[in-house]
Amino acid sequence: MARELVNVYAGLGANLGHARQSIDSAILALGKLPETLLVGRSSFYQSAPFQADGPDYTNAVVHLRTRLNAIDLLRAFQSVEDLAGRERPYHNAPRTLDIDLLLYGDGNIQSPELQVPHPRMHERAFVLLPLSELAPELVTTDELRGVQDQVVNRL
Repeated sequence: MARELVNVYAGLGANLGHARQSIDSAILALGKLPETLLVGRSSFYQSAPFQADGPDYTNAVVHLRTRLNAIDLLRAFQSVEDLAGRERPYHNAPRTLDIDLLLYGDGNIQSPELQVPHPRMHERAFVLLPLSELAPELVTTDELRGVQDQVVNRL
């Protein structure tokens, strides 16, 4: 029996190279993952690095539906990052592409490899604003109020 499709939200960001092009290419690649459908994508947003260095980031959020389990999906995300030239020289280093699994259905996963819901998503305007564009029911007014001092511009 086939697994049910799970609603997944992923955050994408880049601040090296051609950020928008990298994110566009990544979104296309995510839509081509096995047993995965691209349901929607947010607008692009620009933000200063948050607890990191480097140039401004371009960010977006996608809504996927997948039959892949969360760990296989994470590994697929990492493969897409690697194809975009992602390097990990140090924590929060500037990057050509970053894909974070924000939500995996109603799943609560706490392992050394993966934490879902993403543990810091509610602290980051560059995640909450595009997520609220796609799924306003998943972001509260209080959460948005809590990040209103972070400068994020819709592109």
